Amino acid sequence: MADEETGTVAGEWFVGAHGAPVGAADAAHPARWVHAEDRSEFLAVVAELDPGLHERLAASVVTRAAPHRPVAVVRWLDDDWVAVLTPTVWFTEDDRQVHTGELGVLVGPDAVLTFETGAARVRDRALERLRAPGPAHAPGRPSGTQRVGLALVLGLVGVASDVEVALGDAVADTERVVFDRRTADPVQRLYDLKREITEARRALLPMAAELPELTETTDSRRAVADRRTLERVASTVERIDRHLDAHDDLLSDMLQVHLSQVSVRQNEDMRKISAWAAILVYPTVVAGVYGMNFTHMPELHWLLGYPFALALMVVGCVVLYRVFRRVGWL
Repeated sequence: MADEETGTVAGEWFVGAHGAPVGAADAAHPARWVHAEDRSEFLAVVAELDPGLHERLAASVVTRAAPHRPVAVVRWLDDDWVAVLTPTVWFTEDDRQVHTGELGVLVGPDAVLTFETGAARVRDRALERLRAPGPAHAPGRPSGTQRVGLALVLGLVGVASDVEVALGDAVADTERVVFDRRTADPVQRLYDLKREITEARRALLPMAAELPELTETTDSRRAVADRRTLERVASTVERIDRHLDAHDDLLSDMLQVHLSQVSVRQNEDMRKISAWAAILVYPTVVAGVYGMNFTHMPELHWLLGYPFALALMVVGCVVLYRVFRRVGWL
């Protein structure tokens, strides 16, 4: 679990309302998409665009960001501009950790401003979606800004889905380790994976809670995306969270099974120790009896007393060994 503050490469594109490719200006009214490297550059671009908008953005959105806690914020700054600040997640295979970053989006009537920290690459996913072929003219086709906003939301959910799949694969690998008695104690691995699942859920739940805000409309306010699409996105987020919860429950079950296995192995070891202790105690008892220095002790002056005592010890140990093997203690 780690937080990354690596900025992505800035860029500027034009997105048309009827399927114009990203990077080419639409003949009508293209939407301008400006991607900043970090939050400070993002705020600087907003201040250059509209100082009043910058003040409202800083007061209602940016100040809500917490340095060590994922926070999702959706605020309508006025009827034309909506700001979104949401955590992003990604999973690294080498250290099996979930990392968190941050995505900021400001959507207006003819412009979209974004910044992203970390390596989730939500912007790249949005670009791929916008570059994908689609119908050039369709009824109810969203505007350029709506297309960018929806592409970013879908990219965000797609990244979260990839993290859930990667965590599911890690859980499956861990399950094989837990039931392999040749491996070391997997408790630390189980705990680390449960912690990463918790981190992923902490980043995902704020986003799911704020998604309905994007569908709020008035006579002069236009939604970022249609309600049906965002409802599907919200259901996808809920499905991801359910899967993460199932992974967490499975890890808890594996931990309980592992502890039960440890208890069973400890009981087996105790039985073996007790059996060998009984076998070793028997000759000691026989030797103690024959080592008593009583005057009228039977067999004390017997010629075959010494070999008889040794034979009695060996036979007793063999009998005890066979008995313990039969009952499964050895």
